[in-house]
Amino acid sequence: MAKAFKFELQDVLDFRNFEKEEAQNELAKALAVETQINDSLQIIASQFISVKNQIDASSSFEDIAAGNSRKKFLEMQKEELLQQLSQAKLVSEQKRAVLAEAMKKTTALEKLKEKEEAVYKAEVDKEENDFIDDLANSNKRLSGQARQ
Repeated sequence: MAKAFKFELQDVLDFRNFEKEEAQNELAKALAVETQINDSLQIIASQFISVKNQIDASSSFEDIAAGNSRKKFLEMQKEELLQQLSQAKLVSEQKRAVLAEAMKKTTALEKLKEKEEAVYKAEVDKEENDFIDDLANSNKRLSGQARQ
């Protein structure tokens, strides 16, 4: 019986798979930050519309002044969040690049493993076929000797 297939670089492949999973997790975290910032921008946009509607509906100078102050504050928050979003997108792109590289390294090792396994299986099949042929030939010789 042939021994089981063993990929000599399995430890390296396992480590590369671990790196790939870590890169996927890091990208997921970076994308979550982007989503959180986008959600905050949506909230600010809603608040901005609400303040604008309040200003338009009011005839009180104090309400209009307070509304304009609130709009300026929301505008500053929006600018800050847009800067954060820009930074978060850069981080996400870096994480994507790390993931792409990890996937490339993993894929190369997986293909090598598949090739080696195919060669191994072909060798095992040949050994089994040779063994069966030898048995068949031995049986023919033995039955030929028995007839004589």
